[in-house]
Amino acid sequence: MTAVMANGNWDPALSRLLVSLEEARQVLPSSEEEFGFLSDLLQSKELHALVKVHNKIISNGKDEKFHPTLSNSMQIALEVLDVIGPRVGLREECKEIFMLLQKPHIQGLLCAHDAVAQKDYFPRLPEIPLEVDEDEETIKIVQLVKSNEPLSGAQSVEPIVGATIKTDEETGKIVIARIMHGGAADRSGLIHVGDEVCEVNGINVEGKTPNDVLKILQNSEGTITFKLVPADGKVGIRESKVRVRAHFDYTSATDPYIPCKEAGLDFVKGDVLHIVSQDDAYWWQARKEGDRNMRAGLIPSRALQERRILHERTQQDKTGEEAENDDFDREEIATYEEVAKLYPRPGLHRPVVLIGPPGVGRNELKRRLIATDQEKYKTPIPYTSRPVRHGEVNGKEYFFVTREKMEEEIEAGKFIEFGEYKGNLYGTSAESVKSLVNAGYVCILNPHYQALKMLRIPQLKPYIIYIKPPPFNVLKETRNAAYARSTFDENNSRGFTDEEFHEMLHSSERIEFLYGHLFDEVIENADLSAAFEQLVRAVNRVETEPLWVPASWVQ
Repeated sequence: MTAVMANGNWDPALSRLLVSLEEARQVLPSSEEEFGFLSDLLQSKELHALVKVHNKIISNGKDEKFHPTLSNSMQIALEVLDVIGPRVGLREECKEIFMLLQKPHIQGLLCAHDAVAQKDYFPRLPEIPLEVDEDEETIKIVQLVKSNEPLSGAQSVEPIVGATIKTDEETGKIVIARIMHGGAADRSGLIHVGDEVCEVNGINVEGKTPNDVLKILQNSEGTITFKLVPADGKVGIRESKVRVRAHFDYTSATDPYIPCKEAGLDFVKGDVLHIVSQDDAYWWQARKEGDRNMRAGLIPSRALQERRILHERTQQDKTGEEAENDDFDREEIATYEEVAKLYPRPGLHRPVVLIGPPGVGRNELKRRLIATDQEKYKTPIPYTSRPVRHGEVNGKEYFFVTREKMEEEIEAGKFIEFGEYKGNLYGTSAESVKSLVNAGYVCILNPHYQALKMLRIPQLKPYIIYIKPPPFNVLKETRNAAYARSTFDENNSRGFTDEEFHEMLHSSERIEFLYGHLFDEVIENADLSAAFEQLVRAVNRVETEPLWVPASWVQ
């Protein structure tokens, strides 16, 4: 005790505790072991250091609460990667920070920072009343500041605190049905799904409907005080890190089944969404990727959207709207696809795949692109079973193999596409594409659309561009003005007929129906020069920018 008191830097509170402990020891000498333990603990350097840290925090936080400078450091890090990615080859500093920000432990640190920063525990709970009946069930009192965030009931909506309420079917009580991620209720960390609402601003809500509660909230100003009975076995909400690309358009205002229209998140096909919660079987919570708004919105879950699409297709089948289904892959229902960012890999380029209906101009676009740099852009040499003609060299125009060998490799799945012409087999092998990629070339392909499933694999990571024809009038006008030759007639050189234009458009619709969810980009070929410029920009973007790809390609 003397040694402790001699230390002038010892915290006065600890010293007073030691004095009180010594006095208690004189009164209760039988508890010597417990007193010894407490004495050692109060004199330990570890406790002394902790108390000093505590006092420092209290001292610095008297005038204003601590708050993070930002709560989206991981998002900013990704934006920095996007900006400096194209400059990696220009400066060593860019390369160093580019590599540093991709390290797992750095990203883990940023994610941990954001997870803490997004929880704002102010305002604090009011003091617990002194006259508490010990027989009463546990309650909690939560104060939130009213804001423009939805809190919905069974039939109406009122922007309040970022939560939804409902009547419990068994008890008839008003309970919290859903917490919107990033909303005031979520940020407080004090309201949980299943909590029973007893009072709102001192008004007892027993026997009231959700709409009654909403009217109370509607007439409230400033701070709102909830008296809640905590849910049994509540679990803290952890924000998911899943990103998905949407393959359909969604407008919450026209959805008759969404529990809260104002809480809905609208999006269009191709948008990347950050799924923050999948707790509800039918309604996920999400934010648009890059959106600064912290509060999430409701979107239909994958299961719900698949059910809707199946119902819609069933109705179409009954009415005969979709009679033609010869090669329609109706087993795959595209709703959401989990994605992650793939950063450019020096010396290892992604193949560029041009998909489109016959006659749309893919061959000419490919030819022009390769002509810009024949040492950089390459197309794989096809295989054939036909005999070698005079003057041909194996491995130059074609690889010549026996029909038996080619059939064997087709059966083994080694060809991304193949076909028969005048009794001879022709095809492109997957290995020839890999060889070009591994050799550092940009592989350019324009296969039949049915080859997409063979091409869109993690080993190749292709960038798929859909070349789309313009509407009929524009298609006819531009092709006739350019004296375009029909690709439907192999024996005669002539222009396209109206019937062939209609066939091209019909084929385009079929391709989009089947494979539209696999496209990374769509280029409408109304004007060949403009379409080519757009293609060049797309290819440059693939080489220099991080882009969203299926998550399985990155993991």
